[in-house]
Amino acid sequence: MTSPVFHLSRPLSVRGRKPQGFLSVWCRSLGCPKNRVDTETLLGSLGAGIAECRDIRRADLVFINTCGFIEPAVKESVDAILEAVRDTEGLKRRPLVAVGGCVVGRYGIKDLQQEIPEVDLWLATKDLPRWPDMIRERLGLGACAPSGRLLSGCPSYAWLKVAEGCRHRCAFCTIPAIRGGLRSRPVEDIAAEARSLLAAGVKELDLVAQDLTDYGQDLQPGQEGLPALVRELAGLDGLFWLRMLYLYPKGITKDLLQTVKDAGPVLPYFDIPLQHSHPDVLKRMGRPFDADPERVCGMIREAIPEAALRTTLIVGYPGETEAHFEHLCRFVERPASPTLASSPTGLKRAPRRPNSLTRSRRRSRTSDATPSWPCSRTSAPSSSKASGARPWTCWSTRPISSGRASTTAGPGSRRPKWTASPT
Repeated sequence: MTSPVFHLSRPLSVRGRKPQGFLSVWCRSLGCPKNRVDTETLLGSLGAGIAECRDIRRADLVFINTCGFIEPAVKESVDAILEAVRDTEGLKRRPLVAVGGCVVGRYGIKDLQQEIPEVDLWLATKDLPRWPDMIRERLGLGACAPSGRLLSGCPSYAWLKVAEGCRHRCAFCTIPAIRGGLRSRPVEDIAAEARSLLAAGVKELDLVAQDLTDYGQDLQPGQEGLPALVRELAGLDGLFWLRMLYLYPKGITKDLLQTVKDAGPVLPYFDIPLQHSHPDVLKRMGRPFDADPERVCGMIREAIPEAALRTTLIVGYPGETEAHFEHLCRFVERPASPTLASSPTGLKRAPRRPNSLTRSRRRSRTSDATPSWPCSRTSAPSSSKASGARPWTCWSTRPISSGRASTTAGPGSRRPKWTASPT
């Protein structure tokens, strides 16, 4: 059965009041598009009409979906929670404050309850399918069948999540620990949601997963599940564009490239997180692909000359030498490499426990009623492992019309300057 899809592009209100029978919701979704899909699915599955509430003090429900991938993301999430707690304290009719997402999955409900007891309901990532029922129970609304998805962005496109979790064990990534192993959705379920989105007026579907090329490996090991899924979706009526995101290099195969060429609505857009070019660094990272990335880029260019390639590169990973960095620079400058625009971002591991971080964020918010983001942290993480981590720089890149990769060069070196200092 196809679940309905609705758009939420503006507040639903009548003369400043929510419509009768509607649930007034103040919501903030942080992090990646996969989180946005989870938020939209939750809102569409509460079994009640949803009135978007821009004044948090008038809400029935305050929901924050957090990101906990790296320290800046955790800081932003903690700030969002504390701000919501501050804005709702002392109200005669206080809304239910519910928090879900990767911060909860990373630190656990028990520790978070101790650190931020003002939150009424913590939603663990392992309980994602039960989130609507858990919220309805706390609101006294009772159980109901899932009713669909509530789109919150541009009405012309929508993210379509095809899998949850990841089976890889990259050394710098916490997603498997937070989200669990790979769990692919059946093709029939994905196609049914796609048809609902198209029926609601969506023209572009953007497929997302932690590793999209790994889709289906838990359902049919050894089979290439993504090409078959793309062919199924490409034939749907009303689809104008189909875009694939988060394609690991190991999963770029001849079958996938041929599918992209043959399937009309599929954009020749390859979002491939290479992370580095040198096999020694890739092995230290524990990447599922540690061979020459130039071969993957060349294979794409040969099959689809007009293809757009986007990637992310990590510079300064522990153990990287100047020779490794020069190898990366030469790779970026080669014709077959992705056309890049660099955006240096400091990456730090988040603390292993939330106590020092939440307390420091409370102090920073107390000392400054309107702190700018990002705020400087006032105490070191409790974990010596976290505090000893070397800062990394991640080049989050995007295709541009022409030109080679630009770098932020330090004095006497091509290596980008660090954007974060050791704690």
